[in-house]
Amino acid sequence: MTQPPRLDQHVDQHPAVVSLREQRAASIQLRVADWITKFAGSMRFVYIHAVGFALWMIFFEKSPWPTLTLAVSLEAIFLSTFVMIGQNRQAEFQQLKADHDFNEQELELKTNTELTRAIHQMTAELHRRLIDDPQTRP
Repeated sequence: MTQPPRLDQHVDQHPAVVSLREQRAASIQLRVADWITKFAGSMRFVYIHAVGFALWMIFFEKSPWPTLTLAVSLEAIFLSTFVMIGQNRQAEFQQLKADHDFNEQELELKTNTELTRAIHQMTAELHRRLIDDPQTRP
């Protein structure tokens, strides 16, 4: 099975991505949650469970349903918690990215406004020199 391409570590990444990655790498709890979420969202997880449950039902218990129902219910409780952790992580990333993008856009707007004012001033000065005061022409 082929793995999806990894991001080249030498390529510039969004500052929100870098910040969040550093924050998550600093916490063992977040790294464990990320690993579990990544594994639980994979086809390997599905295959392991399909084989495990089939073996359990066929070979290990004569009446597997009550115990299997309990095990699957407990697993669903924990997995739903990891799904929520993943959703919270995604929401946090989106907020960090939105905050960063907002700040960048505000800076760009300020720069563009300053450039527009400077161009306006230069145009007005050229107009004054060329049209209003034709004697100053070379």
